[in-house]
Amino acid sequence: MTRKNPRNTRGRIIDAAWRLFYRQGYDDTTVEEIIEESGTSRGSFYHYFPGKDGLLSTLSDVFDQKYQSLMESLPLEMDRFDQLLYLNRELFTMIENAISLDLLARLYSSQLVTRGEKSLLDHDRTYYKLLRQIVLQGQERGELRGDVTVNEIVRAYALCERALIYDWCLSEGDYSLARYSQTMMPMFLQGFRGSR
Repeated sequence: MTRKNPRNTRGRIIDAAWRLFYRQGYDDTTVEEIIEESGTSRGSFYHYFPGKDGLLSTLSDVFDQKYQSLMESLPLEMDRFDQLLYLNRELFTMIENAISLDLLARLYSSQLVTRGEKSLLDHDRTYYKLLRQIVLQGQERGELRGDVTVNEIVRAYALCERALIYDWCLSEGDYSLARYSQTMMPMFLQGFRGSR
């Protein structure tokens, strides 16, 4: 008898939920539709999530999955500063094309009122691990400043991404997030470039 992979079940629920949220909107998506779309059971759903609202914080899982897939195709010869900009551009393109503005705004507002663990600040996420890896490599190669800690550079990068997303939500998406970040991220992060 094969055992079910709990991580896979949770991931299928998250993937299905976000597909439905994007297609038909958060308010018009029911738990039953998420269960059906994910091919799981009611028990499985409620084992991982207290309800539909519990899925809002999993948007960070969606971002982590995107970063993980991007890391697998990232050109190793690319300068680490440019790798950071590439990851940002690709993530923001995905956000523009696959995440509704309403859901993004809900995630950010839920993080402001959440007591305890805040998914966007969880430094054990894949997002932060990958960023730390890139920054450390960049420092070792002289592409990023070595007189600033890895964590300080990663924190600044994440802060810039959150600020750009927050502003885009406030502006109700009236400009291209990906294009705007191509101008702003290099300006924000330029001070971390190495001398090489």
